[in-house]
Amino acid sequence: MRLRLAFLVLLFFSAVACHKESPPPPDHPRLTPKVRMQDVTFHSASLQRDMPYRVILPASIAANQKLPVVYLLHGGGGEYRDWSNYSDVARFAEQGLILVMPEGKESYYVNAAARPLDRYEDYITKDLISDVEGRFPAASGREHRVIVGLSMGGFGAVVLALKHPDLYAFAGGISSALDVPTRRFSFRRMAQYRGHAQIFGAWGSDTRRENNPYVLANSADPASVPYLYLTCGEQEGLLPANQRFAALLKKRGFKYEFHPGPGGHDWNQWNRTLPELFESLREHLNLGS
Repeated sequence: MRLRLAFLVLLFFSAVACHKESPPPPDHPRLTPKVRMQDVTFHSASLQRDMPYRVILPASIAANQKLPVVYLLHGGGGEYRDWSNYSDVARFAEQGLILVMPEGKESYYVNAAARPLDRYEDYITKDLISDVEGRFPAASGREHRVIVGLSMGGFGAVVLALKHPDLYAFAGGISSALDVPTRRFSFRRMAQYRGHAQIFGAWGSDTRRENNPYVLANSADPASVPYLYLTCGEQEGLLPANQRFAALLKKRGFKYEFHPGPGGHDWNQWNRTLPELFESLREHLNLGS
């Protein structure tokens, strides 16, 4: 009896511990003297709750000057401060860019099939853009907007660019998890599959197809889609999915570039890709040197 009671007590405290939220990781933004950072919390009508985002912009901006905006989407298991804390992306704001890093939770940046309040696609493409352009010296219009993401965020950047070609001139996918809507059930990843089903819907559903980047690329007009910049590490499990997607873009005549290279699914590899990505970005936005 005592052993059974002790076991039940242990189960209770284990359950409490599992449901206790972990404290946020330390915040250590990697800034340069020529930029400034601001954290914002605003109310998202699409999500019906307050959401945070981080902004890095030039320390000095001329009166009445409007700057292009680069939206940076974090990966799964991350948060809105990741880009500033684990990469050197802040230095690219020195080139006359506003960098916006929204909170995306584990959403894949789409409107969830089974979670009515998790309309993350609407939040990113409507609420966030509206708040940024009303609060900061941000230039409006497609030709001044870029969306870039890594891993889960790379999936989000590519899918949102394909679904909303009128919003962005350039989209970057770094180590993009492009195959997520087509991953089949496995006992080894049962919890992950259930989470994906909540977001993308049942296997074979319309919502799966509507958020499948391969399906979207097969039906989109290559002439209207933003320029696509893709990278993936050669030691990543996501490499075959990115190679298939790049082959599809080539077959259909999209304007894109794909850069496989050494490295795994980590910030060391992702940070190395940024100089070339931002060089391509500036070229396609005609920003000069």
